[in-house]
Amino acid sequence: MSDVSVRIAWSDDAPAIAELQLRSWREMYAGVVPADALPTDVEAAAGAWHASLSRPGDARNRVLVALERNRVVGFAITSPASDPDCDPIVDAELSEVTIDPAERGKGHGSRLLQAAADTLVADRFERAVLWSTAGDDGLRAFLTEAGWAADGAHRELDLDGSGSTLLKQVRLHTALTG
Repeated sequence: MSDVSVRIAWSDDAPAIAELQLRSWREMYAGVVPADALPTDVEAAAGAWHASLSRPGDARNRVLVALERNRVVGFAITSPASDPDCDPIVDAELSEVTIDPAERGKGHGSRLLQAAADTLVADRFERAVLWSTAGDDGLRAFLTEAGWAADGAHRELDLDGSGSTLLKQVRLHTALTG
């Protein structure tokens, strides 16, 4: 049995989170976003992660890491929801759930998702939302099996400001309380 866990991220986790995020994005957005539109500077990303982990803007902004032994194999970001039709007092956003592609299917995602839900409940949120890339069937299937469902909201993000790199997303939601 492996030594696996989930905990709140520390600022020392910044380099591991940055490396995992940028590597995973290359796979996650392949064929959806041009490769040159994705960030590649792990050091710069680690600096941004270190700053946000050291000084979160809101006490309810959280980053959780999934660990195998002492190695970061996944992370999740939670915060109050910012969509105009959400109430940031009761609605939370799970803005990213990323598991190392080589570590999928080992339970890390389920542990991370449950820990994120437990954290949101402890922060007194009642509902959570997540924006998923429209074509990410794997993530949607994973979340649907965990009780999430599409709520009908959708959006298109202009990633480069020119209108040439658009990312279509759908929103999923789940109740956190009975």
